[in-house]
Amino acid sequence: MTNKESKKKSYVLEEQVGYLLRRAHQRASAIFSELIGEERLTPMQYGTLVKIFDLGEVTQNRLGRLVAMDQATVNGVVSRLEERSLIFREQDPDNKRRVLCRLTPAGKSLVHRAIPMGKRISEKTLAPLSSEDRVKFLDLLGKLK
Repeated sequence: MTNKESKKKSYVLEEQVGYLLRRAHQRASAIFSELIGEERLTPMQYGTLVKIFDLGEVTQNRLGRLVAMDQATVNGVVSRLEERSLIFREQDPDNKRRVLCRLTPAGKSLVHRAIPMGKRISEKTLAPLSSEDRVKFLDLLGKLK
């Protein structure tokens, strides 16, 4: 084998981190879409609703940071959720530059239905791994953020 052939073989696309992460993301996204069903949520919308549920009320700026979205993206996600009457936004009475986000009763109801689905999505996504490997995998992924 020539040196050039050896270098070619040392790089296998299917062994590269980006490729493997993309394939894992495709798997997780497909499972999410399948199981979230009639709730018609994207993963980003789901995460946004759950985070607002956790906090009760949060500024839109902080919400974006917490769910790892830039300002333009979080604004779009929040706008779509507001159009569906799942959240409402209002100016912070203490600081007119800040926008507060809260769940509507319909939003709270949806989150109560969706969280068990989120657990099933995680379980199905991680199903090929042993319990021990799941813990390791999630720990290692957490180190990459």
